Amino acid sequence: MSAYTLRQHIIFDMDDTLIHCNKYFEMILSRFTDIMLDWFQEYRLTGKEIRDKQIEIDVAGVLKSGFASKHFPLSLIETYHYFSRLIGRPIQLAEENHLMELGLSVYEQEIEPYPGMVETLEVLTRQGHELILYTGGEQAIQQRKIEQMKLAAYFQERIYIRQHKNQEALEQILSSRHFDRDNTWMIGNSLRTDIIPALAAGINTIYIKLPNEWAYNVVELKNKPSTAMYTVSSLEEVPDIIAQSISVKPNTNKRTL
Repeated sequence: MSAYTLRQHIIFDMDDTLIHCNKYFEMILSRFTDIMLDWFQEYRLTGKEIRDKQIEIDVAGVLKSGFASKHFPLSLIETYHYFSRLIGRPIQLAEENHLMELGLSVYEQEIEPYPGMVETLEVLTRQGHELILYTGGEQAIQQRKIEQMKLAAYFQERIYIRQHKNQEALEQILSSRHFDRDNTWMIGNSLRTDIIPALAAGINTIYIKLPNEWAYNVVELKNKPSTAMYTVSSLEEVPDIIAQSISVKPNTNKRTL
Protein backbone atom coordinates (compact mmCIF):
# COMPACT_ATOMS: atom_id res chain seq x y z
CA MET A 1 0.00 0.00 0.00
CA SER A 2 1.07 3.59 -0.53
CA ALA A 3 2.28 5.78 2.32
CA TYR A 4 -0.89 7.86 1.89
CA THR A 5 -3.10 4.81 2.42
CA LEU A 6 -1.15 3.79 5.50
CA ARG A 7 -1.50 7.23 7.09
CA GLN A 8 -4.68 7.42 9.14
CA HIS A 9 -6.69 10.41 10.33
CA ILE A 10 -7.49 9.61 13.98
CA ILE A 11 -10.08 11.75 15.76
CA PHE A 12 -10.00 11.53 19.55
CA ASP A 13 -12.69 12.48 21.99
CA MET A 14 -11.18 14.01 25.14
CA ASP A 15 -13.38 13.60 28.24
CA ASP A 16 -13.35 10.00 29.47
CA THR A 17 -11.31 8.95 26.45
CA LEU A 18 -8.00 10.75 27.07
CA ILE A 19 -8.72 12.30 30.48
CA HIS A 20 -10.99 11.48 33.40
CA CYS A 21 -14.27 13.37 33.59
CA ASN A 22 -17.28 11.35 34.72
CA LYS A 23 -15.71 10.29 38.01
CA TYR A 24 -15.60 13.93 39.13
CA PHE A 25 -19.29 14.36 38.36
CA GLU A 26 -20.01 11.15 40.26
CA MET A 27 -18.08 12.51 43.25
CA ILE A 28 -20.16 15.70 43.25
CA LEU A 29 -23.40 13.75 42.78
CA SER A 30 -22.53 11.59 45.77
CA ARG A 31 -22.12 14.75 47.88
CA PHE A 32 -25.36 16.16 46.46
CA THR A 33 -27.27 13.00 47.36
CA ASP A 34 -25.94 13.10 50.93
CA ILE A 35 -26.93 16.77 51.25
CA MET A 36 -30.43 16.09 49.96
CA LEU A 37 -30.89 13.14 52.28
CA ASP A 38 -29.87 15.37 55.18
CA TRP A 39 -32.13 18.27 54.19
CA PHE A 40 -35.10 16.00 53.49
CA GLN A 41 -34.48 13.36 56.15
CA GLU A 42 -37.91 13.69 57.77
CA TYR A 43 -39.60 12.98 54.41
CA ARG A 44 -37.95 9.58 53.86
CA LEU A 45 -36.52 10.24 50.44
CA THR A 46 -34.13 7.60 49.11
CA GLY A 47 -30.83 8.12 47.36
CA LYS A 48 -32.16 6.26 44.32
CA GLU A 49 -35.13 8.62 44.00
CA ILE A 50 -32.81 11.61 44.11
CA ARG A 51 -30.33 10.20 41.59
CA ASP A 52 -33.04 9.03 39.19
CA LYS A 53 -34.65 12.47 39.10
CA GLN A 54 -31.30 14.23 38.66
CA ILE A 55 -30.41 11.93 35.76
CA GLU A 56 -33.76 12.61 34.12
CA ILE A 57 -33.30 16.38 34.41
CA ASP A 58 -29.63 16.22 33.43
CA VAL A 59 -30.14 14.22 30.24
CA ALA A 60 -33.12 16.33 29.14
CA GLY A 61 -31.09 19.50 29.64
CA VAL A 62 -28.08 18.33 27.63
CA LEU A 63 -30.32 17.21 24.79
CA LYS A 64 -31.81 20.70 24.70
CA SER A 65 -28.85 22.99 25.33
CA GLY A 66 -25.69 20.95 24.78
CA PHE A 67 -22.64 20.92 27.05
CA ALA A 68 -23.06 24.23 28.89
CA SER A 69 -21.15 24.59 32.17
CA LYS A 70 -24.12 25.87 34.20
CA HIS A 71 -26.31 23.00 33.09
CA PHE A 72 -24.92 20.55 35.66
CA PRO A 73 -25.35 22.77 38.77
CA LEU A 74 -28.78 23.80 37.50
CA SER A 75 -29.75 20.13 37.31
CA LEU A 76 -28.95 19.85 41.02
CA ILE A 77 -31.07 22.91 41.79
CA GLU A 78 -33.95 21.69 39.63
CA THR A 79 -33.87 18.33 41.42
CA TYR A 80 -33.96 20.18 44.74
CA HIS A 81 -36.92 22.26 43.48
CA TYR A 82 -38.77 19.14 42.32
CA PHE A 83 -38.67 17.42 45.70
CA SER A 84 -39.33 20.66 47.57
CA ARG A 85 -42.53 21.18 45.58
CA LEU A 86 -43.46 17.52 45.81
CA ILE A 87 -43.47 17.44 49.59
CA GLY A 88 -44.20 21.10 50.32
CA ARG A 89 -40.81 21.98 51.79
CA PRO A 90 -39.90 25.69 51.46
CA ILE A 91 -37.21 26.55 48.89
CA GLN A 92 -34.38 28.52 50.47
CA LEU A 93 -32.02 30.82 48.58
CA ALA A 94 -29.06 29.80 50.74
CA GLU A 95 -29.60 26.16 49.80
CA GLU A 96 -29.88 27.03 46.11
CA ASN A 97 -26.60 28.97 46.30
CA HIS A 98 -24.92 26.07 48.05
CA LEU A 99 -25.96 23.67 45.29
CA MET A 100 -24.80 26.06 42.58
CA GLU A 101 -21.35 26.27 44.19
CA LEU A 102 -21.26 22.50 44.63
CA GLY A 103 -22.15 21.89 40.98
CA LEU A 104 -19.65 24.41 39.61
CA SER A 105 -16.87 22.90 41.73
CA VAL A 106 -16.77 19.91 39.36
CA TYR A 107 -14.90 22.12 36.87
CA GLU A 108 -12.22 22.96 39.44
CA GLN A 109 -10.99 19.40 39.91
CA GLU A 110 -7.41 18.54 39.02
CA ILE A 111 -7.19 17.00 35.55
CA GLU A 112 -6.03 13.38 35.43
CA PRO A 113 -5.15 11.47 32.24
CA TYR A 114 -6.35 7.96 31.54
CA PRO A 115 -3.66 5.28 31.74
CA GLY A 116 -1.60 5.19 28.57
CA MET A 117 -2.71 8.58 27.26
CA VAL A 118 0.77 9.91 26.53
CA GLU A 119 2.10 6.55 25.33
CA THR A 120 -0.85 6.07 22.95
CA LEU A 121 -0.53 9.53 21.43
CA GLU A 122 3.25 9.18 21.16
CA VAL A 123 3.03 5.86 19.32
CA LEU A 124 0.43 7.08 16.84
CA THR A 125 2.38 10.28 16.22
CA ARG A 126 5.63 8.39 15.60
CA GLN A 127 3.81 6.16 13.14
CA GLY A 128 2.96 9.24 11.11
CA HIS A 129 -0.79 9.40 11.66
CA GLU A 130 -2.64 12.72 11.80
CA LEU A 131 -4.31 13.21 15.19
CA ILE A 132 -7.40 15.39 15.64
CA LEU A 133 -9.04 16.36 18.94
CA TYR A 134 -12.83 16.74 19.02
CA THR A 135 -14.41 17.56 22.38
CA GLY A 136 -17.73 18.81 23.68
CA GLY A 137 -18.13 21.65 26.16
CA GLU A 138 -17.46 25.32 26.68
CA GLN A 139 -14.38 26.82 25.08
CA ALA A 140 -12.70 28.14 28.25
CA ILE A 141 -13.21 24.98 30.29
CA GLN A 142 -12.09 22.59 27.58
CA GLN A 143 -9.14 24.78 26.59
CA ARG A 144 -7.93 24.78 30.19
CA LYS A 145 -7.90 20.97 30.18
CA ILE A 146 -6.09 20.89 26.85
CA GLU A 147 -3.42 23.27 28.16
CA GLN A 148 -2.97 21.40 31.45
CA MET A 149 -2.51 18.09 29.62
CA LYS A 150 -0.30 19.74 26.94
CA LEU A 151 -2.42 18.09 24.25
CA ALA A 152 -1.58 20.69 21.60
CA ALA A 153 1.80 18.98 21.29
CA TYR A 154 -0.01 16.10 19.58
CA PHE A 155 -2.98 17.82 17.96
CA GLN A 156 -1.48 21.25 17.12
CA GLU A 157 -4.17 23.37 15.41
CA ARG A 158 -6.39 20.33 14.80
CA ILE A 159 -8.53 20.93 17.89
CA TYR A 160 -12.31 21.31 17.70
CA ILE A 161 -14.47 22.30 20.67
CA ARG A 162 -18.23 22.14 20.18
CA GLN A 163 -21.11 22.81 22.59
CA HIS A 164 -23.30 20.35 20.69
CA LYS A 165 -21.54 17.11 19.78
CA ASN A 166 -23.62 15.27 17.18
CA GLN A 167 -23.65 14.12 13.56
CA GLU A 168 -23.97 17.64 12.20
CA ALA A 169 -20.99 18.90 14.22
CA LEU A 170 -18.85 15.95 13.12
CA GLU A 171 -19.80 16.44 9.47
CA GLN A 172 -18.74 20.08 9.68
CA ILE A 173 -15.32 18.98 10.91
CA LEU A 174 -14.96 16.27 8.26
CA SER A 175 -15.93 18.78 5.57
CA SER A 176 -13.53 21.47 6.83
CA ARG A 177 -10.42 19.67 5.55
CA HIS A 178 -9.57 16.65 3.43
CA PHE A 179 -10.43 13.37 5.15
CA ASP A 180 -10.19 10.06 3.34
CA ARG A 181 -13.09 8.50 5.23
CA ASP A 182 -11.90 4.94 4.59
CA ASN A 183 -8.77 5.85 6.56
CA THR A 184 -10.39 8.01 9.23
CA TRP A 185 -11.21 6.89 12.78
CA MET A 186 -13.26 8.19 15.69
CA ILE A 187 -12.02 7.10 19.12
CA GLY A 188 -14.39 7.70 22.03
CA ASN A 189 -16.35 6.41 24.99
CA SER A 190 -19.81 7.70 24.03
CA LEU A 191 -22.06 5.74 21.70
CA ARG A 192 -24.33 8.78 21.45
CA THR A 193 -21.83 11.55 20.68
CA ASP A 194 -18.78 9.71 19.32
CA ILE A 195 -19.60 6.36 17.75
CA ILE A 196 -23.07 6.67 16.22
CA PRO A 197 -22.32 10.02 14.48
CA ALA A 198 -19.03 8.59 13.19
CA LEU A 199 -20.69 5.49 11.77
CA ALA A 200 -23.33 7.67 10.10
CA ALA A 201 -20.49 9.72 8.57
CA GLY A 202 -18.91 6.58 7.11
CA ILE A 203 -15.73 6.53 9.17
CA ASN A 204 -14.20 3.77 11.30
CA THR A 205 -14.63 3.70 15.06
CA ILE A 206 -13.07 2.38 18.24
CA TYR A 207 -15.54 2.41 21.11
CA ILE A 208 -13.89 2.50 24.54
CA LYS A 209 -16.56 0.92 26.72
CA LEU A 210 -16.34 2.13 30.30
CA PRO A 211 -17.99 0.85 33.48
CA ASN A 212 -20.47 3.22 35.18
CA GLU A 213 -20.97 5.29 32.04
CA TRP A 214 -22.93 8.57 32.21
CA ALA A 215 -26.59 7.86 31.46
CA TYR A 216 -26.59 10.38 28.59
CA ASN A 217 -24.06 8.28 26.69
CA VAL A 218 -25.98 5.01 27.06
CA VAL A 219 -28.01 4.48 23.88
CA GLU A 220 -28.76 1.53 21.63
CA LEU A 221 -26.75 0.93 18.49
CA LYS A 222 -29.62 0.08 16.17
CA ASN A 223 -27.96 -0.38 12.79
CA LYS A 224 -25.19 -2.78 11.85
CA PRO A 225 -22.01 -0.78 11.12
CA SER A 226 -20.95 -0.58 7.47
CA THR A 227 -17.45 0.51 8.49
CA ALA A 228 -15.03 -0.97 11.00
CA MET A 229 -16.17 -0.81 14.62
CA TYR A 230 -14.10 -2.19 17.44
CA THR A 231 -15.04 -2.29 21.11
CA VAL A 232 -12.25 -2.17 23.68
CA SER A 233 -11.94 -1.54 27.40
CA SER A 234 -8.86 0.69 27.45
CA LEU A 235 -7.17 3.46 25.51
CA GLU A 236 -3.96 1.45 25.38
CA GLU A 237 -5.51 -1.01 22.91
CA VAL A 238 -5.99 1.63 20.22
CA PRO A 239 -2.54 1.61 18.51
CA ASP A 240 -2.59 -2.15 17.94
CA ILE A 241 -6.06 -2.00 16.38
CA ILE A 242 -4.98 0.80 14.07
CA ALA A 243 -1.82 -1.11 13.10
CA GLN A 244 -3.73 -4.32 12.43
CA SER A 245 -6.37 -2.52 10.35
CA ILE A 246 -3.83 -1.07 7.93
CA SER A 247 -1.88 -4.32 7.58
CA VAL A 248 -4.71 -6.14 5.80
CA LYS A 249 -5.48 -5.89 2.10
CA PRO A 250 -7.66 -3.06 0.75
CA ASN A 251 -11.42 -3.65 0.99
CA THR A 252 -10.96 -6.35 3.62
CA ASN A 253 -10.59 -4.10 6.63
CA LYS A 254 -14.29 -3.42 7.17
CA ARG A 255 -15.19 -5.72 9.98
CA THR A 256 -16.74 -5.61 13.41
CA LEU A 257 -15.34 -7.16 16.56
